[in-house]
Amino acid sequence: MSFPAPDSLGPTLCVGEILVEIVATTPGCGFRAPQPLIGPYPSGAPAIFMSQCGRLGGAAALVGCVGDDDFGQLNLDRLRQDGVETGAIGIDPEYPTGSAFVRYRPDGQRDFVFNLAKSAAARFGWTAGTEALCDRAGHLHVMGTALAMASAWEVIDRALPRIKARGGSVSFDPNLRKELLRDPDILPRFARMVAECDLLLPSGAELQQAAGVEDAEAAVAALLQGGVAEIALKQGEAGATVYRRDAPPVHSQAFAVEEIDPTGAGDCFGGAYVTCRRLGLPVAEALTYACAAGARNVTRRGPMEGAGTRAELDAFIAATGYRA
Repeated sequence: MSFPAPDSLGPTLCVGEILVEIVATTPGCGFRAPQPLIGPYPSGAPAIFMSQCGRLGGAAALVGCVGDDDFGQLNLDRLRQDGVETGAIGIDPEYPTGSAFVRYRPDGQRDFVFNLAKSAAARFGWTAGTEALCDRAGHLHVMGTALAMASAWEVIDRALPRIKARGGSVSFDPNLRKELLRDPDILPRFARMVAECDLLLPSGAELQQAAGVEDAEAAVAALLQGGVAEIALKQGEAGATVYRRDAPPVHSQAFAVEEIDPTGAGDCFGGAYVTCRRLGLPVAEALTYACAAGARNVTRRGPMEGAGTRAELDAFIAATGYRA
């Protein structure tokens, strides 16, 4: 089955970290002095992706874990509000919900203080409930952060063949942060996901890394010949381009917005693109919605506060111009 498997086949499933994000309101470097903070915001790349998926009306489900605390309940409430199934999200009675403190530097880069490995975010695995969910899922989306989580990879490794066997499709957003590449297990898992995915959602040089070649045009050709059905290349201020076998590229310009908080833009882009394609929208329309979703999200503080419904994205598209 090539991308996309229709939404009617079963929900889009994502696996991974669920956390809260607390953001410094002043620019600077790190957290070595008292400073004003705002939050908590529900967060985690898989949660942001699924929030956008659910808000667009796609069937959506998430596998992960939160603590038995206010931060966990905040995430569960938000996901349910956005239409995401939470039955496969565990609630750990001992470990707290994962957290990320974020501060933006004057140059736009970010400093983080994470609590993930010693939190509930990593305390989930293959259960009877997860198995039942995988056996009715129609699509699996894999985030690059999941490649470094043993618990997430266990679920992905078992879910992927089950979902494909029932005619489902697979998408992969590499998001290869430099910290991930220190883990020797990452690159083999990365290569497997490139080989298995129907839709690849790279940013920048991730395209060439996925293909193992240095030239972007040659990378596109190699990936499509190797079995990837669609490539949605995120190009920042240059917009985004979709490549498919036996079809001309489709490009969308970036929307001109004032950036307040860039966290989650790529996850909203991916959630919108996957959902629109699974709901039957053509590539050009899906790509416009994806670019709008990513752009709208950066205009709000908080990693998923700008995730839009279809009506909200239609209004955003109508009111917002493109970058020159």
